[in-house]
Amino acid sequence: MADDSQRNFRSVYYEKVGFRGVEEKKSLEILLKDDRLDIEKLSTFSQRFPLPSMYRILVWKVLLGIIPPHHESHALVMKYRKEQYWDVHRALRVIRFVNDSTPQEPEDEVFLAIAKAMEEMVEDPIECYWLVSCFVNQLNSKHKDSLQQLPKILEQYLNIEDNRLLMHLKACAAMSKLPYDLWFKKCFAGCLPESSLQRVWDKVISGSCKILVFVALEILLTFKMKIVALNTAERITQFLEKIPQDNTDAIVSKAVDLWRTHCGTPAHSV
Repeated sequence: MADDSQRNFRSVYYEKVGFRGVEEKKSLEILLKDDRLDIEKLSTFSQRFPLPSMYRILVWKVLLGIIPPHHESHALVMKYRKEQYWDVHRALRVIRFVNDSTPQEPEDEVFLAIAKAMEEMVEDPIECYWLVSCFVNQLNSKHKDSLQQLPKILEQYLNIEDNRLLMHLKACAAMSKLPYDLWFKKCFAGCLPESSLQRVWDKVISGSCKILVFVALEILLTFKMKIVALNTAERITQFLEKIPQDNTDAIVSKAVDLWRTHCGTPAHSV
């Protein structure tokens, strides 16, 4: 009993000083030692806890299907992925679609925003290419229908959390003009700095795009006084597209708390 009390006290202390992940890291390391990685358990872990930075890219690659669950296949599969990358690169050069001076900017604005953010997180350009490709593919397939519903869901939860703020946004005709593409299609790429964005993407990549609603909701609640002082949809949108970057980690933490409050602590991907 004393051991349990001491462990609970330690966990609360770690959370208060920002080291909540000490015990969780050990749990993840146990999962990663399995000969065959358990996708469902990794997804559940990623839903419940922020991924330690040293394991984040590995877990993302497994969850996105870039590498298989079997450890012994990882090196070989990444060798094939590397060859595929260079095959595509050479083909584009041969048909003169790209050359040394071609800007690395695909036409797809969402792809570009996510790629730019991912480049700040991942040093290896080949890993970055596959992470961006598979993440965007996940958004366009698995989450496509859900993403379209997020603006409506955001309004429902804002009505619960702060009806007066919702009424102000509606009075300014701002609800339909909020930066939904930035928030939901781009998954906050270009809105949140790397440290905050990674924690949001942990949840999306592991199966929950609904976390995006609660990040948007917490942004609105955090900057309520500023938003209420603005009286046009254009000014509100302009502010929300370039929010201050000094407390985004706290915003994401509060968003995760709101997500758990309204949706429960996930036992499986939600």
